[in-house]
This record gives sequence, C-alpha cells and structure tokens, in this order.
Amino acid sequence: MKAGWQDAYLEQIESMLDRLLPIQGELYADVIAAMRYSLLNGGKRIRPVLLLEFCRLCGGSTEAALPYACALEMIHTYSLIHDDLPCMDDDGMRRGKPSCHKAFGEATALLAGDALLTLAFETAAAPENGERAGHARALSAAWELARAAGIHGMVGGQQIDLISEGRAVPLDTLELMDSCKTGALIRAAARVGCLLGGGSREQLLAAEQYAGALGLAFQIVDDILDVTGTEEELGKPVKSDAGRDKSTYVSLLGLAEARQEAARLTQKAVSALEPFGPEADNLRELAEELSVRQK
Repeated sequence: MKAGWQDAYLEQIESMLDRLLPIQGELYADVIAAMRYSLLNGGKRIRPVLLLEFCRLCGGSTEAALPYACALEMIHTYSLIHDDLPCMDDDGMRRGKPSCHKAFGEATALLAGDALLTLAFETAAAPENGERAGHARALSAAWELARAAGIHGMVGGQQIDLISEGRAVPLDTLELMDSCKTGALIRAAARVGCLLGGGSREQLLAAEQYAGALGLAFQIVDDILDVTGTEEELGKPVKSDAGRDKSTYVSLLGLAEARQEAARLTQKAVSALEPFGPEADNLRELAEELSVRQK
C-alpha cells in the first residue's frame, strides 16, 4: 500500500502529528493518552497524502500544506473514535487494536474525539500556519475542512447511516450517505490541496471529480471486504454490516456487480486527472492500488 512516492509524505505526516499532539497534562493525562493512542495508530493516511500531492501538482509548498493535512487526519480519526462507540456502530476493534472506548472507557473516548476535532481547527487557524500558507488560502482551507466535517458532510452522512439501520434503503440513499460520510473528507483533501497550491479552476474541478469517484470506490471495496475479508486481515470486525441489517453495495448489487462498479469508478477517477497530465501518475497509481486492496 505504501508505494515509494508516499513514503516521504508519510514520514512528514507522522512526525508532525506527533509534534502537534499534547504530551502531558497531569489531571487530564488519560484523554491525551487516548488521543495519541488513536491518532498515532497508523492507518493508510490517504486523506493527508491526497492533500499534499494535489498541492504539489498545483505548484504549491507541501511544507506549508502539511499542518492542514494533519488537521484533516485529526478530523478523520475523531470520526473513527466516535463511529466505534456503542451508541454508533459499537465496534470493539480498530486497526488491529481495541477501539479507543475499549482501551480508555466510553467517556474518555468521547472526549478524545472532541479534543482531536478541536485540535484540528486550532492547527488550521494557527497564525504561523496561515503566514506560511497565505492567510486567504488558509481561511479557505479551514472552511473546506469545517464544511466537510459538519452536517452537510460527515455528520450528515453518519445520521443517514444511523436511520438506515434495520431497513432496506435504495441505492441513491446509500450513495448519498457514503458521499457524505466517507466521501466528504476525501473530496476536501483534494480541494484543500489545490487551494493551498494555488490551483486553477480546471484543476480544482478535476481534483474534486477524482476524489468523488475515488471515495465512492473506496467505500464499495470496504463493503466487499466486509464480506470477503477476515478480522485478522482488516484489523476490525467483519460482516458487521449484515449483523446490523444495513444495506450495502454488496447487498443491493451483489458481489460481482459491486466489484464491477468499483472498477468503473476507479477508471473514472483515473480519467478525471487528465488536466494534470503525466505528473498525476502517482494519483492514478493510488486509485488502482486502493481498488484491489485487501485491507
């Protein structure tokens, strides 16, 4: 998964995430430990990598964009902590380890998610980061992150997910849910990267089309792996969607057609990158890799 071109980004991301996280606080050490446990527990880091690569493609400084890439990963991690809670999906494993609420308790996990969301916008709004990125671009980036995380993005998608449990939903509802819950942050990664890099309107549109197709393909592959994968491979429970009687692309389309749709969307993502030329081959490679991933 970690192709050579991503290694430098991943090293920078991990290093800055570690530096941005608080280290100590005598009376609130538990919540800090929970934040660090969840945020520094690896993962694909797809969203920050996308942000940095689109910034590079648009001619921007990836060093200046790095804090915003880390803020995006904080938002993503907060959503995973809350998503695993008993009141949401009630999942006990995440990335091969006990979920945050299993390791630290439900209340502390809730606070850790809240703290990561807040730290994300503290990072995005930091004057020194705005100085490096350009204050107008930094403001646009923070707005994009907030919009993607909120009611018109991830939170709205999670609400659709909750009300869809225990009943069949049509394909268009499922697509809307995933476009918000999973896709919003992926599209934000692409858009923020272009905005921080000073990309053109054409580049911004191409990046959003790529990310939209990539995000939906990613979710379809997730649904496939929930049926075909093992807990050891995925590092989280499998067949959990069926256990909660939730509609998925596999339940609505069947396994073969779901795979075909993921392949079609992957090709759509690859084709969307045409305005970037051969310089975007890294992102073409990423789309192909994600479409055949096993975890």
